[in-house]
Amino acid sequence: MWVILGIIAIVATFINIYMYKAGKDYKLAMAMGLSFTALTLCAEYSLVSRWVKAEDWAALSDVVPGMERALWLLTIVSILLNIAPILLELKGKK
Repeated sequence: MWVILGIIAIVATFINIYMYKAGKDYKLAMAMGLSFTALTLCAEYSLVSRWVKAEDWAALSDVVPGMERALWLLTIVSILLNIAPILLELKGKK
């Protein structure tokens, strides 16, 4: 599930950037990109929760350390890319 939500978040982010460059209203796409990023994180957390309930310590020790770094990086990139049009608009008004 997290893969599907992550792909939707990426697509929504690129739509956000495209809409901004095309001069169209991009705010809905921005909200969708950030929302699907949050849903992706929730789905990942649910996966880890299932592993804990199943006491699958091997999966946790193998996947979670690398997954933590990747999720931090991808979440920060998603936030920056999704708010970039707002920052560029503010810069253009000055």
